[in-house]
Amino acid sequence: MEDKYLSVTALTKYIKKKFDVDQHLNQIWLKGEISNFKHHSRGHMYMTIKDNNASIRAVMFQSQNQSLRFRPENGMKILLSGNISVFESQGQYQLYIQEMQPDGVGALHLAFEQLKEKLSLEGLFDQEYKKSIPKYPNKIAVLTSPTGAAIRDIISTIERRYSIVEILIIPVLVQGKQAINSIVDGISKANQMKSIDLIILGRGGGSLEELWSFNEEAVARAIFKSEIPIISAVGHETDITISDMVSDLRAPTPTAAAELAVPSKIELLETIQKLDKFLSNRLLYRMERAREKLISLENSYVFKYPERLVEEKEQRFDGGVLDKLSKQMQYIITTKKEQYSFLHQHFHHFNPMNQIEKNEEEIYQLMKRLGRANIQQMNNKRKEFTKMLSQLDLLNPTRIMSRGYSITYQENKSILKSVKDTKIDSSIIVRLSDGSLECTIDQIREEDPNE
Repeated sequence: MEDKYLSVTALTKYIKKKFDVDQHLNQIWLKGEISNFKHHSRGHMYMTIKDNNASIRAVMFQSQNQSLRFRPENGMKILLSGNISVFESQGQYQLYIQEMQPDGVGALHLAFEQLKEKLSLEGLFDQEYKKSIPKYPNKIAVLTSPTGAAIRDIISTIERRYSIVEILIIPVLVQGKQAINSIVDGISKANQMKSIDLIILGRGGGSLEELWSFNEEAVARAIFKSEIPIISAVGHETDITISDMVSDLRAPTPTAAAELAVPSKIELLETIQKLDKFLSNRLLYRMERAREKLISLENSYVFKYPERLVEEKEQRFDGGVLDKLSKQMQYIITTKKEQYSFLHQHFHHFNPMNQIEKNEEEIYQLMKRLGRANIQQMNNKRKEFTKMLSQLDLLNPTRIMSRGYSITYQENKSILKSVKDTKIDSSIIVRLSDGSLECTIDQIREEDPNE
């Protein structure tokens, strides 16, 4: 009788064999919703696939799930394929997932949105972390395929706009699984070169799959950690990648990246010419105002005889102020003596001489102090006047004319300011630093002062 009874193990193996040989269960396609999702530390994914009326346990081993572009989550509706078998140790049938993709949206689009949300929450797209692009870079590193159209567009555009910049090509893969490490290593290599001012990272257009290397988390973090500013130019204008979002500046195309990286030499030359014209006109204007001011001062007494003015001031100070102070002091002494003499005549017991001598000593000390103060004040005034005299000397028209300038007068002695104020055969006088010239006008040429 005991031979009729099966062990649990034998029954489970029998059932498992039935599942494994059933062609309908070896390859099935299933749709449902993920619940009880768990990503084990060993890499395997465990979950339950359910619909409104039933559920089935499922597992996706690391060898299959490492190729997933997205991250499975509870509540996500999915499409999957795999096979049904029995997990012997628990005697439970389950689904072994081989492939899986989101239901209703592509895996790449979902992976893009998931990574975008993750990096956004970490602040990798925030404007405060964006580095400024140098206006006049000396050396630019270009990270792209050395054989693609993008490199030709970038080089030709930079050479046309700003040929003095140095271009360093760092070849990287821009498509496929190996492109991720290639781009990360290229960014690291550029940052090790301290002479690099700017990095351009990009490639030409392509499908989402072809551009996917620029949507990888490792590439995004390498861009964010770069100490050198990076301009991202991936695909066409409508293509937006994670690399574009994390870079310091996004360009719609590789050609546009080159235009954003360097200034236009034609525009720079035009700006320089405008500034040169403005400065020239401003200088001429200030020189004309200074010349008019000098002419107005030319016949002044101060300008012609500055030394006499100094001597006169000193003489007035020495002869006037000091004499006046001395007379005031002498008057005080005389008045005091008369008062004490009166007191001595009427009051014999009173002896004022001691007080007089004391007052005379005080007055003497006061006069010495006054004399030193006057000398100090006079020295200060002399220094101040000398400084003013030096400044006036800088405005001396003869000194300016010694550098090659001149003043032109008409016959009526008025200053000639414009060619329109004279005519051919008119006489003019050109005054130089060491004399003057009497001239006759043979030819008149008008010029636009703004050119």
